[in-house]
Amino acid sequence: MTTTTPQATPAVRAQRARRGLAAAPFLAPGVLFLIVFMAIPVGLLAFYTFFKRGRFGGLVFEFTLDNWAKLAEPLYVGVILQSIGLAFIVTVLALLLGYPMAYAIAGLSPKWRTVALIAVVLPFWTNFLIRTYAWILLLNNAGFVNQWLQAIGITDEPISMLYTPQAIVVGLLYMYLPLMVLPLYASLQQLDPSLREAATNLGASPWRAFRTVTLPLSLPGALTGCIFVFVPAMSNFVIPELIGGGKTVMVGNLVRDQFYEARDWPFGATLALVLTMLLVVVIVIQAAVSRRVTEGPRRG
Repeated sequence: MTTTTPQATPAVRAQRARRGLAAAPFLAPGVLFLIVFMAIPVGLLAFYTFFKRGRFGGLVFEFTLDNWAKLAEPLYVGVILQSIGLAFIVTVLALLLGYPMAYAIAGLSPKWRTVALIAVVLPFWTNFLIRTYAWILLLNNAGFVNQWLQAIGITDEPISMLYTPQAIVVGLLYMYLPLMVLPLYASLQQLDPSLREAATNLGASPWRAFRTVTLPLSLPGALTGCIFVFVPAMSNFVIPELIGGGKTVMVGNLVRDQFYEARDWPFGATLALVLTMLLVVVIVIQAAVSRRVTEGPRRG
């Protein structure tokens, strides 16, 4: 059985229109910001993709589709797929680690909940590069991790952990884990405790109550957290360069190299536009799934 929404009367529609006009002045700064800092830059990227690189860099206004055809080369397809794979791994690990953290924080008393949330966001108060270099000190052959492993007898000699894809995953996970925890916490915090109590009173075990009540209702927060982690993880170029040593190339590194080293602005713009399009597709899918999950309980 599907519930239907009654049609709004002309008076209601007119009232909504008046409210929209009244809110227009408040929306103008945000719309202007989006036009200046998103629509125009993306439009310039799209414009650049159809022209050629100059002999010494820059742009030559000769129409071509070579930049788009170049994307089909195995080298660039491999970089894009590798970036998607690493970002996906980071997102899954962030979800597996972040959900228990958010669930535990939501169950704390208000005093300790505040302390826990401050601890989660505390790394953001430190410069991004400083945190990245800290991981270099931890993971190198003479770093704390290798010293600790040798001290407790797990290894006899240093393990090469730095400049590997695994090190990139660790660095990205550390940087973006709070972006998973916070939306999950917000989603779990808004749940009505009486729903879990009702499931328990009806004979459900704690695990079944979690699986049938808490988990489905917290899925929108989980999906939002996945987007918050996946999007920056896929486009990051600092961590692959510093922690990965430049050995593992991600699409962010490729875009940067085209603009600053190869000075191939048209192809760099094409890569950047493709990355933007991929991220928009991911966000649209997340919104559709989230809407379906939210509307699911209303249908019987």
